[in-house]
Amino acid sequence: MKSKLILILTTMLLAGCASQPDYREATKGGFGYTESKYSDTQYRVQFKARGTDKGKAMDYAMLRAAELTLAQGYDWFLVTDRETLVDKENVQLSPQVGFSRRYATVTDCGVLTCRTSQFPSNQFETGVFIGGSEQSEIESTLNIEMGKGARPDKGSSFDALQVSENLTPQKE
Repeated sequence: MKSKLILILTTMLLAGCASQPDYREATKGGFGYTESKYSDTQYRVQFKARGTDKGKAMDYAMLRAAELTLAQGYDWFLVTDRETLVDKENVQLSPQVGFSRRYATVTDCGVLTCRTSQFPSNQFETGVFIGGSEQSEIESTLNIEMGKGARPDKGSSFDALQVSENLTPQKE
């Protein structure tokens, strides 16, 4: 009974840790969004994510820019600079071969005396690792300028309300 209870609690704890939403505020330099204020109308917005989906990281940075624009009382934002960094780390072990020489100590005892001898012992070891993994982090950074009223007729200007409505993750 006690072990079943521990198993259930452990499963619930792991499920709780694994169920964090992708779109969230970053804590302590972790995954999620952050922003830095340059002036009343200028911000840098960053979104850091696990995985390889650059589009998702860029969309979430745009969503945060839209939310921030609306929260500050503005209608639109202009992306003045954009950068996406992908940091990939291949974790793959190669076949390993090892050779070592050790000495075995043997003590032989007779009726009157004991004799201790050391003998070399050679060991040959091999190991093969099949597989590997790739760990990846994506960071999308936007520098934005916010405004009210008529939106500039530029390809890098966005209506904050439309972006927010289109990119907000749907709750399941």
